[in-house]
Amino acid sequence: MVLGKIVSVHGVKGEVKVYSFTDPLDNVLDYPRWTLRRDNEVKQVELASGRLQGKVLVAKLKGLDDREVARTFAGFDICVPRSQLPELGDGEFYWYQLEGLKVIDQAGQLLGKIDHLFETGANDVMVVKPCTDSLDDRERLLPYIEQCVLSIDLAAGEMRVDWDADF
Repeated sequence: MVLGKIVSVHGVKGEVKVYSFTDPLDNVLDYPRWTLRRDNEVKQVELASGRLQGKVLVAKLKGLDDREVARTFAGFDICVPRSQLPELGDGEFYWYQLEGLKVIDQAGQLLGKIDHLFETGANDVMVVKPCTDSLDDRERLLPYIEQCVLSIDLAAGEMRVDWDADF
């Protein structure tokens, strides 16, 4: 699972700035070992410390004490095994679990498959793209809210929604 990305250096002691995909942002610091990936390059690192400094997440990696060496870490994705993610309660899902689900409206029409999700100020939004056998070739943006999402069946690979196909 990609939890964030190293974007640049911070200071002169080898710290790095991290763009976190977790919520809250500093949850990425809960994982002491990171697998860093960039293109075909993979590195195993250990987190020495980290902090939220204003709106910037700063991390110190063990053994990384030089600013110029730290600069070479920019662009690496921060990954952890899915098995390390916390278990969720009933009715809670990670975004990666929703991606690829078929989206079916109340009339039984296939609207498409969830391509990805993104955050807005009000709620998360599902990007539903057309697929084989979908109703039409339209991309739809559906809110990931209780009023829209009626049920999720991961085993069947389906999500049932209350959504007008004309929207």
